[in-house]
Amino acid sequence: MVEHPVKLAVEGIHKTYRTKRPRDTFLRRLLPDLNSETTEVVAIQDLSVEVRAGEFVSIVGPSGCGKTTALRIMDALVPADSGRVLINGTEVKEPRAECGFVFQDFGLYPWRTVAANVEFGLELRGVAPAERREQANTYIDLVGLKGFASHYPHQLSGGMQQRVGIARTLAIQPEILLMDEPFGSLDALTRRIMQFELLRILDSQQPTTAVFVTHDLEEALILSDRVVVMTRRPGRCKEIIDVPFPRPRDQDVIDSPEFIELRRHLWESLREEQTGVTDEAQPNA
Repeated sequence: MVEHPVKLAVEGIHKTYRTKRPRDTFLRRLLPDLNSETTEVVAIQDLSVEVRAGEFVSIVGPSGCGKTTALRIMDALVPADSGRVLINGTEVKEPRAECGFVFQDFGLYPWRTVAANVEFGLELRGVAPAERREQANTYIDLVGLKGFASHYPHQLSGGMQQRVGIARTLAIQPEILLMDEPFGSLDALTRRIMQFELLRILDSQQPTTAVFVTHDLEEALILSDRVVVMTRRPGRCKEIIDVPFPRPRDQDVIDSPEFIELRRHLWESLREEQTGVTDEAQPNA
């Protein structure tokens, strides 16, 4: 088996959020210099992960463990307090052209058509109008929205809007695709369709490295080559699970005993983090 080079390396990142909480209203008036107190929340502590070229890695963990923060640090949208992120061996200090980010809330501009939304990143990069249109049409077709180029976001379903968001990101041809729960707001059926569609889309492209944050354990196993399990806050890497199923994956894979067992292991690992209780600690386990 060929070992691909490391594309994205997260090395010992640490992130603490500091907020100021107002004190009593009466004291604020008397002592304006003492009108707040600082509280600290350690979101991530010594998190290290390597993602190889062409690999699809999902990150799962309890709510509030720092999954989204970690993803944003990878793209320099949020600064780490310590540690570093490397892309192709070079430290990331600002958003990089190699990365494309797909957000959960679609992030489409309501006044722009599907085509104009998909062209947006290319427009920022100074691509000529004719070339922008050609590339946009290619990716609109790729995500299954042929015939909808002139529609506006409000005329599309949630699943279709997310396809536009994916097309817009793929149009800039990123080497690394960062995805923050992109299917989280979709209904169960649309979500499953989009999972298989994402695999189809990525398999049809040049090798793309992907990091995908999700709360859905089955989704992580359907999509990923490896799954990173984070501890409860402060988030650290608890374990990394290899997903052995060949592609393309389908419902038969999901229904297989091997898939069900791996999902059970992932669930138990996360349940332990969420509750702090292992099966061995339960009297009737």
